Amino acid sequence: MHLLHLNNIETFYGGIQALKGIQMTVDKGEIVTLIGSNGAGKSTTLKSISGLAKVKTGSIYFNGIDITNKPAHETTSLGIAHVPEGRRIFPRLSVKENLLMGAFSVKDKSVIQERMQRVFQYFPKLKDRLEQKGGTMSGGEQQMLAIGRALMMKPDLLMLDEPSMGLAPIIVEQIFEIIKELNQEGITILLVEQNAFQALQIAHRGYVIQTGEIKLQGLGHELIKNDEVREAYLA
Repeated sequence: MHLLHLNNIETFYGGIQALKGIQMTVDKGEIVTLIGSNGAGKSTTLKSISGLAKVKTGSIYFNGIDITNKPAHETTSLGIAHVPEGRRIFPRLSVKENLLMGAFSVKDKSVIQERMQRVFQYFPKLKDRLEQKGGTMSGGEQQMLAIGRALMMKPDLLMLDEPSMGLAPIIVEQIFEIIKELNQEGITILLVEQNAFQALQIAHRGYVIQTGEIKLQGLGHELIKNDEVREAYLA
């Protein structure tokens, strides 16, 4: 059984159809990447999964449970953590308060502390900035905080939307190394990324989406060598 299964998903924004029969799967332990140009439907796919965009037709199953159009707080409680494009941290809250927001449903303080220490293993800078307001941090630090907040949920599936956007190349390298580490620790990852080369290098499998439709799919290392993908996204 697939961890995540999207079956013929169609999603609209008003009268505009954003997704046109999306079929895709993510298996436990994988990194799966979704690549495509701006406006292709990548972010809408993640929003449809997490409950932030309403699916008109089709079904979405997670761990065998039908989550189609479940509200975001329910998909979160089932083990899906969504780090949206633009990070969306709480700028006026401290680093510590942002992290605690990720564990809002956990009552056991020892569990919260354990998860926070785990976040610090990946992002030691956050430990040094606990009382700093999130909005005063650099873009790279805010991305680390956004991922850290998601990890506080202890997700089975981590969905990352454009984690490298606007970051310096050296920070991008760090973020992708951490994504690989998280996957090696057992977290399944669905990655939306415009940096197609970086994404396909670490992905087990990939999907190429164009104007709301899946046009290509395959193993990450195979898609890197695909002429159509190279011309459109790797040139």
